[in-house]
Amino acid sequence: MELALITLLFVGLIILGIPIAFSIGIASLVGIGTMTGAPTTMIPMKMFYGLNSYVLLAVPLFVLTANIMNSGQISHRLINFSIALVGRKPGGLGHANVLVSMLFAGVSGSSTADTAGVGKILIPNMINKGYSREMSVGVTAASSTIGGIIPPSITMVIYGGLTNTSVGQLFIGGMVPGILIGLGMMFVISIIAKRDNLPMMEKISRAEFIALSKDAIPAMITPLIIIGGIVFGVFTPTEAAAFSAVYAYFVSAYYYKSISLKDLPKIFTETLKLSCLSLFALAAASALGEFLGYYQINAMVSNFFSGIGNNEYLFLFIIVAFFLFIGTFMDAIPAMVLFVPVIYPVALTLGVDPVQLGIVVIITLSIGLITPPYGLCLLIASAIGELSIDKSFKAVMPYISVIILVLVAVIFMPFILLI
Repeated sequence: MELALITLLFVGLIILGIPIAFSIGIASLVGIGTMTGAPTTMIPMKMFYGLNSYVLLAVPLFVLTANIMNSGQISHRLINFSIALVGRKPGGLGHANVLVSMLFAGVSGSSTADTAGVGKILIPNMINKGYSREMSVGVTAASSTIGGIIPPSITMVIYGGLTNTSVGQLFIGGMVPGILIGLGMMFVISIIAKRDNLPMMEKISRAEFIALSKDAIPAMITPLIIIGGIVFGVFTPTEAAAFSAVYAYFVSAYYYKSISLKDLPKIFTETLKLSCLSLFALAAASALGEFLGYYQINAMVSNFFSGIGNNEYLFLFIIVAFFLFIGTFMDAIPAMVLFVPVIYPVALTLGVDPVQLGIVVIITLSIGLITPPYGLCLLIASAIGELSIDKSFKAVMPYISVIILVLVAVIFMPFILLI
């Protein structure tokens, strides 16, 4: 009875528009209050221990990296380089939009930072060049989801911290699916470009291309340093995140000379706002996890999957359907904190590899970033492009199909995670 009431309370708070972090916190407070013999100190203790992780320190550091990149106009360099590389293809700005998202993902690990940083530049540019608002918004919103899949990825760090899975292995596992999603989106753009006779960018000289390439190299080598450092044991994920933030600052301040010390207070403030939002949800979800454990939710889930048979593929497809639903109204981080500890033991029992499970969950939740009503990347892109949510969602549908195809490939061909 108590469990049903807390569930109704949680859903009701979300319907009323209460921020997800506070909805989880209130549900935790009321839920633990119904537990017999639970001390009043349990909630702050669980919230503290939920964040008392060295790995989780990487989250605000990667957010800081993304904010420095946007403030230091590193994203501008990546955009110019991408346009120079693929702009001559029909629908060139669309291809460049996807490519810059793949490059941006390899530096910041943040999908929303990608949408905001790249969208402010490319969406107006695409509209001015004759692209429809629908395509401009759709490509930008959809391609930004790659930010959580191509390493480094904040969501991978969270999953690794929740399950004690190697973050380095998760980073390696996300490489091929992220690239396949990007190439698939470019294929869709090629079809649309041929159908709608979309323009291509003007040809640039070899000297201009070399100059743009040199300008972008300091930013592009960042993911090589981060991922290589983690894989070869030079960095821990947290150390890699700290290095990326310091590196982004020095590149912006001393190579590009686009920011200075006086810009840091504003950057730190924005980083604190974004990081606190995610980490408070994480802390509150840790407290709620204690309530769910008290009512043996893990056992209920295990019994459910025992009843449908020990089929790992069926299990993964049920997980995909579940997180597709959850992702429509909840951010990836609280969704993982609430439900990954519940499904993870069942996955191990069925023989599902932890890395495969992590990539499946992360890709599925990335779709939630472009599905209403939550769809944060979709909301940001539609606001920049001044397009209604229903038209924006219709525009991302072809790209969602690409993500789902890659997701199916990850389920049936897990060997691609180890390439």
